[in-house]
Amino acid sequence: MQHHDALLQILILLAAAVTVVALVRKIHLPGIIGYLFVGMLLGPHALALAENNAATQLLAEFGIVFLVFTLGLEFSLPRLVAMRWEVFGVGGGQVLLTIAVVAGIAIFGLHVAPSVAVVVGGAIAMSSTAIIVAQLTEQSENNRTHGRLAVAICLFQDLAFTPLLALVSALSAGGAFGTPQGLLGAVAGAAVALALVLAAGRWLLRPLFMAIAAANSAELFALAVLLVVLASAWATQAVGLSLALGAFMAGMMLAETEFRHQVEATIRSYRDVLIGLFFVTIGMLLDIDLLLRELPTVTLLLVGMIVIKTAVVAVMAKPATHSWFKATRVGVVVSQGGEFGFALLTLLLQRNLLAPEIVQPLLAATVVSMVISPLIIRHNRRITRLILREAGPPHDLGREAQSTRALAERDHVIICGFGRVGQNIARVLEQTGFEYIALDLDPVRIRAGRQAGEPVVYGDAKQIEVMENVGLASASVVVITFASPAVSLRILHAVRKIRTGVPVLVRTQDDSRLEDLQRAGATEVVPETFEASLMLLSHLLVLLQVPVSRVVRTVDNIRSDRYGMLRHIFHGEDAQVRDVGRTRREELSSVILPPSAWAVGKTIGEIASRGARASVSAVRREGIVGRDPSADTVLKEGDVVVLYGTPDALEHAEVVLLMG
Repeated sequence: MQHHDALLQILILLAAAVTVVALVRKIHLPGIIGYLFVGMLLGPHALALAENNAATQLLAEFGIVFLVFTLGLEFSLPRLVAMRWEVFGVGGGQVLLTIAVVAGIAIFGLHVAPSVAVVVGGAIAMSSTAIIVAQLTEQSENNRTHGRLAVAICLFQDLAFTPLLALVSALSAGGAFGTPQGLLGAVAGAAVALALVLAAGRWLLRPLFMAIAAANSAELFALAVLLVVLASAWATQAVGLSLALGAFMAGMMLAETEFRHQVEATIRSYRDVLIGLFFVTIGMLLDIDLLLRELPTVTLLLVGMIVIKTAVVAVMAKPATHSWFKATRVGVVVSQGGEFGFALLTLLLQRNLLAPEIVQPLLAATVVSMVISPLIIRHNRRITRLILREAGPPHDLGREAQSTRALAERDHVIICGFGRVGQNIARVLEQTGFEYIALDLDPVRIRAGRQAGEPVVYGDAKQIEVMENVGLASASVVVITFASPAVSLRILHAVRKIRTGVPVLVRTQDDSRLEDLQRAGATEVVPETFEASLMLLSHLLVLLQVPVSRVVRTVDNIRSDRYGMLRHIFHGEDAQVRDVGRTRREELSSVILPPSAWAVGKTIGEIASRGARASVSAVRREGIVGRDPSADTVLKEGDVVVLYGTPDALEHAEVVLLMG
């Protein structure tokens, strides 16, 4: 029995989602699977405890808006311009070639009218941007080659949805786009809306957020973010484009400002809840009775859709990747159907343009493909290897994992915690020739560090198995940099269960649990308050002109020289702009050079001559990191350029690298 109270339905969905997603996470499956299962279980085709009504759909659409907005934060306008071949070349080719193949099958195999067959082909060509982005982000693959190309293809699909929608309206002969003049007006209105959003973002957003940040009010900042996101989405929807496209453009504009990390942190919590609700509504669409009744047909359509799209994308992506493995991997990621495709098929059914016996199985196959797509995306590497019958090509992460395993067998230092203190220690160790492996649980920090070539791995240092895997048996020293004494104590217990004699250095904020740490086996405990007092005292004595020995002066000089270097850190998720007014702190950032980037073939000196205010700290190429590269170093496609500077300097340097 369905409940028509919108609030009660949302409460039922939330309660079920909490339970199911917790169970799904327990067995290490993607959270999206849990949301989809909740929708299937409680939807109108199963227990009927909830319905996909207007209120639920509106909240779900907000989830898509915020998800795609955060995607836009990762794709600044310069990066999008540098990726124009990927978006319009690969993405456009995928849509056109898929339409041609599917339309041909529909015309000659099912005797569908050519114009309707084009719409069917367009519906099959669509993929679920929300599912792809959410799953790639969860796997930290959105900045990898296959992830970047998959997102580029999804962007073009969103653009292609409008002309396909116009074609459906023209076929029904009663829509707003039923005449050539109407179609031309729709395209012109869409172009004007896009231009207005781009212009507003280019010239208004930075001054607006500068003024808001000056007020130093988190509440005001959050309100401004909501206003910008929803206003951009409304502007594009008002002219027939998708809500998601406007949100993406707003994020893309904000990506060029120094506020993008704070913006992302502000919307993260309610974005994740709303996008979960979107996946629940997708699960509600699956008609179990129809699926069982038409199982052979639906299965054939599902397999055909996945095979055709994988093959088409692989062919189109090959020139951009120079590798059949990476190209096929892109195809596997985008092989599922999408919500826009579902919408086009539904319109064909509602307007009697296509027979129900054809549309209904297609709708079921589309929804099933979306339900299983998180698992496909999660195992895209393994599936690609099976398709190509390969044991696995050489790729950066494979080389990194192999080098980390080799490093764990040699004499090295284990750094538990890769925050500011851990990274400072790593810099000095690297400069003095000592090898290290760092452990951390912050995915943002790990992704940034790995991208720049740092030997940092995801792992809980409190677990004995993790410490064994990073080579505690051969480690010369263990350094614990976490501020919490409770965490440090648990790590100490794990270390001492494996090795009793290895030296362990522990950092603490004060001396409140100094004796506990020493009893647990700490070789040395360094309270920050004591070190700060020693530093102040040394400066005081120098100012008082107290004579010091040559050794003391040397040590003081070494410490002074380290200050600039010790500020070079990657900011993690827990430290991304706690204060909305923070815009001047220097930090590291990395930029991957796509094939069309301006900096490809240019030297670092040429980049500096363009006025880039951030310095190039390192260049990573094919898994090898070059620190402090010379001015005559020539950059190549695929290089990871590690920059150092203030947030606005980093944004400016990214523009120079990508657009010149």
